[in-house]
Amino acid sequence: MKNLYLFGTRFTVLLLLTTFCTACAQISSIDKDSKTYQILYFNPEVFPDIEEIIEPTYSAFFSALSDKLSTSRNNKLLRVDYNIPFDEPETSLIAEFCTNNNAQYAVVPKVKYFKVGFGKYVFSNQVIVSMKVYNESGELLAETSYDTYRKSGRLLGSAENSIKIGTNGALKNLNKILRKNYRSTTNTSSEFEMFPTEQFSFN
Repeated sequence: MKNLYLFGTRFTVLLLLTTFCTACAQISSIDKDSKTYQILYFNPEVFPDIEEIIEPTYSAFFSALSDKLSTSRNNKLLRVDYNIPFDEPETSLIAEFCTNNNAQYAVVPKVKYFKVGFGKYVFSNQVIVSMKVYNESGELLAETSYDTYRKSGRLLGSAENSIKIGTNGALKNLNKILRKNYRSTTNTSSEFEMFPTEQFSFN
């Protein structure tokens, strides 16, 4: 009877240890697979270059990003208070910023306001939000734009809301481009795993 009791005790301890080791291995596997990516965002270039609209544009743009990225456990937003020309970016500088901030990707954005009428610049509430994605070596991976009037048919509403809609639309476009260009030729554990719809472009 005593031997049976000892056997039962040892078997229970062994079972608990096996369960514990299995759980640890699963947690380790999850941690390994769920790598966090640092995505560096520069200040968006604002057109027209009018001082009064620059800071409100920055605020609306980064507010849209932070609202969406806060739901992702795999991506971390890094804002860099620096202006990179959208049309002629210095790629070596982008790579340097990535290295200094331990970022795997960098996004160079632009927000262009529509002009209404002739002569003096009068703003509409519509914008075109453009983005370019670079890897940590400064290589261009994808480029896209989202026109809030043509895509959404918006006539009413604030410019702030248009910027948020345009930002989300541009992110969705980037996701489609990156999936098409890279996911078909790489496995799911590659660097482009960071761009699934639920993480990089947002519904």
